[in-house]
Amino acid sequence: MGFKEKLGSYYTEAYLKKYGDRITQVQGNVISAKVEKKSILWILNKITVTLLVKPERSKNVIKCTYIKKKWFKKPEFINVSQGNFILVQGLKGKKGKENRESIEIINVRNMTTKRDLIPMEGNIQKVKKVQRVKK
Repeated sequence: MGFKEKLGSYYTEAYLKKYGDRITQVQGNVISAKVEKKSILWILNKITVTLLVKPERSKNVIKCTYIKKKWFKKPEFINVSQGNFILVQGLKGKKGKENRESIEIINVRNMTTKRDLIPMEGNIQKVKKVQRVKK
């Protein structure tokens, strides 16, 4: 194993040790998408995205937030419309905090338009529905 692989594995292990119990993903339809862009003195650019996602075969609604700040350049986010089928990967809020119900977005994959916020290799297949018949 080379130096880059060792460094990558150490980074992965440390990340999983710190956030392992909070990592989650949600797959479902977008109910609402709200994008807010702010610029402070043309220097600091901030984007805040709030998505309401209804998971497949579920009645509950999950709030997902994405906050990104950049100096000089404007941060980007993929186009997400109401009704799009998306896969959200992120971190659940800490227990006892006010954001424990929402998910902090790390990556979003729009299955309708086949676009990613952070490009990933490989293709994720949609979960197939299995119909069970009682006899």
